[in-house]
Amino acid sequence: MSSLQVRKLTYSALFLALAMVLPFLVGQIPQIGSMLCPMHIPALLCGFMCGWPWGLAVGFIAPLLRSVIFGMPAMFPGAVAMAFELAVYGGTAGLLYRLLPKKPAILYAVLLIAMIAGRIVWGTVRLILAGLAGNSFSWAMFLAGAITNAIPGIILQLILIPILVIAMNRAGLSLNK
Repeated sequence: MSSLQVRKLTYSALFLALAMVLPFLVGQIPQIGSMLCPMHIPALLCGFMCGWPWGLAVGFIAPLLRSVIFGMPAMFPGAVAMAFELAVYGGTAGLLYRLLPKKPAILYAVLLIAMIAGRIVWGTVRLILAGLAGNSFSWAMFLAGAITNAIPGIILQLILIPILVIAMNRAGLSLNK
């Protein structure tokens, strides 16, 4: 295994650990924790910093592992739908960031595309799981879960992630080259 691969594995383990811990910081009040979307941040950062395969893997594993270890989010439909959503976040962010110029405006565009794609996938998976369980998943439920209830988390991600990505790039810590 090359030195670069070891560094990517180490970073990914750090981002996975952050995905396990960050919800504890905001999860004492469940409504606030779900609004801030704390597990989204490490998945997106992993994609930006390590590349799409690592971001996809961390994004997919984090909610499932957290559900098994801590019971939150609930496995069905929450953790399963989140696994696909966060995998798309990390994968899309990592792929587009690698392919496009590393400029602040492009960084924001990549982040927005990843966030929109992930939310579409989340809604699709929730719809499929609801259908399999004989439940309904309406357009209003999608809008509430993907946008309305998540506005504080969306704002947090749009502010925090570009700052962290730019700082890590300037420090020479990005491995997504």
